[in-house]
Amino acid sequence: MDRPGFVAALVAGGVAGVSVDLILFPLDTIKTRLQSPQGFSKAGGFHGIYAGVPSAAIGSFPNAAAFFITYEYVKWFLHADSSSYLTPMKHMLAASAGEVVACLIRVPSEVVKQRAQVSASTRTFQIFSNILYEEGIQGLYRGYKSTVLREEED
Repeated sequence: MDRPGFVAALVAGGVAGVSVDLILFPLDTIKTRLQSPQGFSKAGGFHGIYAGVPSAAIGSFPNAAAFFITYEYVKWFLHADSSSYLTPMKHMLAASAGEVVACLIRVPSEVVKQRAQVSASTRTFQIFSNILYEEGIQGLYRGYKSTVLREEED
C-alpha cells in the first residue's frame, strides 16, 4: 500500500469540509439559537442566519484537512501487518486519531461561531479577541474533551 498523497488528502478533506459546513450553516444557527438560554427570538431568531460564518469558513478547511490527513496517515502506518480481521479496528483507530487532531482546530472555531450565532451584533474577530482577553486560550478550548468524546461516537 502506498503512502497517501498529502496534497490529495488536504484538498479533498478541506473542500468536503467547507462545502458541508457552509451548506448546513443556517440549520446550525437555528439549532444554536433554539438552545440559547436567552431564547430563540432574543438570540436573533431568523435574522442574521449567517452570523458566525467567518469563523466556520476559516476553521472548516483546516479542520477537515487535518482529519483526513491524520486518518490516511494512521491507516497507512497501521497497514504494516495487514490481517483482514483487523481492518475495521485500523479504520476505527485512524478515525479516532483524526478526530482528536481535527478537534484541536474545530473546537476554537466552534466556540467563536456559537457565540457569534447568539449575539449577531458582534463581529467574529471581536468575539475571538474577547474570549482570549477574558478567558485566555482555555476559553477557546471550552468543551474540547466533550467534543472529542461526542465525535468518537459518530
